[in-house]
Amino acid sequence: MRESRIDRPVLGRLTFKSLMALAGIFGPIILISTDYIVAFSDPGYSFIRHSISSLAWAQLGWVQTLGFLAIGLLTEFFVAGLYFSINGRRGFGRGIALLACFGFGLLMIGAFHTDPAIGPSTVDGTIHGLATKFVFLIFAIAILLVAPTLHGEPYWKSLYIYSIVTAIIAIGLMLNSIWMPPDFSWFGLFERILVADEIIWVEIMAIGLLRLSLRKRTV
Repeated sequence: MRESRIDRPVLGRLTFKSLMALAGIFGPIILISTDYIVAFSDPGYSFIRHSISSLAWAQLGWVQTLGFLAIGLLTEFFVAGLYFSINGRRGFGRGIALLACFGFGLLMIGAFHTDPAIGPSTVDGTIHGLATKFVFLIFAIAILLVAPTLHGEPYWKSLYIYSIVTAIIAIGLMLNSIWMPPDFSWFGLFERILVADEIIWVEIMAIGLLRLSLRKRTV
């Protein structure tokens, strides 16, 4: 019954499941857009050197905050769509739960700003830093738990290897960051590669979910 309700059309051919897929599609787009808007508004900002989170202290920093809040909330809807669309095997439910935590972590990153470059440590900055590490770590674990189910589903099987590679890249980058010096001059680029690895997976899975929801309406 739970599946039949979300497969009902609510806007033309779009079902509730389609809207959940669109949430996953637009989330990464919004985050990337706000990142570029704020970065280009600050003449002194470097995509190579400076962290993504430091944009919160730019003149248009509130735009980036909205971007993180948006992708966090939209990711939660997208994850619900995955849950209702895939016949999960062992570990799938835990993977989905961790993906929901991933979305919540993105909300925390947006709600609590990183510490400014100059000044004492703050509670907000500490929470932000912990949320960032939490998000990157649980994402990789979540994908490894979800991947076996993808391998067993004919529609999703083509994304199995890609999902494993995505998780391995995330883990490798996280391990590399342990030995990274505090003044690493390419930190901004490093962080963007890590974030891109994650949100591109969300984007691709969301597109797959949208195609699946529309295909079911035509058969």
